[in-house]
Amino acid sequence: MPVPANPVVSAPPVVPADILARMAPIYERVRTVIPPVEWPAFAGDIDAILALKRERNAVILAHNYQTPEIFHGVADIVGDSLALAREAARTDAEVIVLCGVHFMAETAKLLNPGKTVLIPDLRAGCSLSASITGADVRLLRQRYPGVPVVTYVNTSAEVKAESDICCTSGNARAIIESLGVPRVIMLPDEYLARNIAAQTKVEIIAWHGRCEVHERFSTRDIERLRAAHPGVIVLAHPECSPEVVAAADFVGSTQGMNDYVVQKRPPRVVLITECSMSDNVAAQHPDLEFVRPCNLCPHMKRITLPRIRRALESMTHAIEIDEAIAAPARRAVERMLEVKPR
Repeated sequence: MPVPANPVVSAPPVVPADILARMAPIYERVRTVIPPVEWPAFAGDIDAILALKRERNAVILAHNYQTPEIFHGVADIVGDSLALAREAARTDAEVIVLCGVHFMAETAKLLNPGKTVLIPDLRAGCSLSASITGADVRLLRQRYPGVPVVTYVNTSAEVKAESDICCTSGNARAIIESLGVPRVIMLPDEYLARNIAAQTKVEIIAWHGRCEVHERFSTRDIERLRAAHPGVIVLAHPECSPEVVAAADFVGSTQGMNDYVVQKRPPRVVLITECSMSDNVAAQHPDLEFVRPCNLCPHMKRITLPRIRRALESMTHAIEIDEAIAAPARRAVERMLEVKPR
């Protein structure tokens, strides 16, 4: 099809001056990562969402992989999976909007059975969660009788219900060693399990799931980054392959990466993880140089401001979990939360 001689370009949205004025303090938080020309496309929805939160007595929990206009614009609580799980258990709000993926919303519902938990898009899934079922866990228990099952929070409530205890990338070693056993089954992330196995004397039986974002990073990527950006400090997520982890300067959860930047303040840094994480940390540290190798999570990117606004307007999509599954799944998550950080 031939290209029109004068293609039509959509005009930016017209946002009333009073809304732009109210949103000015929020824009100051993100001005280094969101160009001024793009801000009007977000300002109206942010203003409406803030009003809807007050009306609904709602709180918004946002994962570190959410885009800056969500993370810095409307979220009340931000963090990695462990932080969101802990804060979900503490909130007094009547409504929780989980800006992340489906298993995170389920976890929030497990810890708040009497509250309304909304996810703005039901299609926001996870390759790790999709890699294993409750039936798979039952078969593993038959193959390895008596061996405790440690399940990554990146799993469905059904899988958590078949588990002894949950973990996150930030507390996996502490959880495994807290059990006081010589052998555990760790599900479903193969790379995370292999990386933790290198840190502990506990034998780990792994599954074959992988994160579709982190498995794409390679040692060649790190070599190219170091060649193109001399002196860059490389921070990698433990869902990356053991080879990538070995090539990095620091390995940690998204919260661990953020803490490293805050404490060490490397002048030039690259985060080997989902690229919105870099944007969100960079917005808080404009004096540092962030190199961005961008691997996007397509599921996280299903959560947008218009969908958050619609979720609060129509109170959709509400998470519901059958109590026969919820009760044992809740116990697995609560056991994790009872383990003190190392």
